[in-house]
Amino acid sequence: MTLAQTTLSNGVRVVTETMAHLATATVGVWANVGARHEKPSENGLSHMLEHMAFKGTGRRTARAIAEEIEAVGGDLNAYTTREHTVYYARVLKDDVPLAFDILGDILLNSTFDQEELERERQVILQEIGQAHDTPDDLVFDLLQEAAYPDQSLGRPILGTVDTVTKLDRKDLRGYLGRHYRAQNIVVVATGHVDHAAVVRLAEDLFGGVPSDVQGRPEPAVYKGGSGGVSRDLEQVHLTLGFEGVSYADDDFYTMQVYSMVLGGGMSSRLFQEVREVRGLAYSVYSFVNSYADGGTIGVYAGTGAGEMDQLLPVIVTEMKKIGDHLDEDEVARARAQLKAGVLMSLESSAARMEQIGRQMLVYGRVLPTEELIAAIDAVDAERVINMGRRLVTDGRLCFASVGPFEAREGYERLQDLLA
Repeated sequence: MTLAQTTLSNGVRVVTETMAHLATATVGVWANVGARHEKPSENGLSHMLEHMAFKGTGRRTARAIAEEIEAVGGDLNAYTTREHTVYYARVLKDDVPLAFDILGDILLNSTFDQEELERERQVILQEIGQAHDTPDDLVFDLLQEAAYPDQSLGRPILGTVDTVTKLDRKDLRGYLGRHYRAQNIVVVATGHVDHAAVVRLAEDLFGGVPSDVQGRPEPAVYKGGSGGVSRDLEQVHLTLGFEGVSYADDDFYTMQVYSMVLGGGMSSRLFQEVREVRGLAYSVYSFVNSYADGGTIGVYAGTGAGEMDQLLPVIVTEMKKIGDHLDEDEVARARAQLKAGVLMSLESSAARMEQIGRQMLVYGRVLPTEELIAAIDAVDAERVINMGRRLVTDGRLCFASVGPFEAREGYERLQDLLA
């Protein structure tokens, strides 16, 4: 595999990784903008813009966009996160120029037709409704709001019914013009691709994008607290979290290893103790969310209301145990899982496009695989133990639940358990 990078004269960065043994390629356009860049009245605008990019350009109708990519057996999609928006296409190697042409067209020439906008608005409102009806999705939005109250980072990516109902074409065009600037864009092509050819395609399409950067997000300020929705459900869906670290923090990989030990697999402490030994939950796992300037780490579980009194102490006990003692072989197992994930991603053009694009926006460079492996290997038991101690003594808990349970009750119980 051969990695190459070129920066266009306007600042758009183009990165390729040639995987000549493949017959396919993945092309992605990454924009360094997401939900946390929105003003309160714009909540959901990043996501709406992503949707509307597929709804027609000066050259193609929405149907034509879908038909052209699928006529060659390709796949076109996009997604929005709190910090980034990604548009990508997976195609056979000979169809890379078509992938570029369609991606450039939808990003630069979308018409934001009013009829399409009203239709897509209803689709997004249905999506919001679906998320609200899915408790194991909703609970994460509630946790995010509890961790970052009254901040863009704490608002839902989809927006709310109120904000989405009010967004219009002027909002879309203004947001696109402010944030989709050359220095915020990274073009990534992986698989059976030629770097020089990709650079020419990128220059033709994105060489005229304005280069000045506009619109910085507000800083992330973790606060903690609780939030919940009481519903008549079979289970309580709960999440508890603590302040995490940013991508650039020295303890980023320590937190990854800690999360793996706590609840990252079938051999993890939570899976074994909560599910295998006590049978308190079908689903229980830990998670890490990192951002440019902060993050969260936490635990999700789904259990019956009658099991909450048993489950919460078990979770806290397992967290405290990591801060007291940890065998090196347990850490080695967690490191092996993380390293396997890194190395397995090298076998897929789509996974490599994801990895490269994210690293370019987060670090400004592609991290060599050897550097990633070394960073993971540098995490020893002592570092993970120290991380465990810090989390349980920090005191700034966030908690959210959906189901037949009062979130405030869970929050207060956890505070007592952590004391």
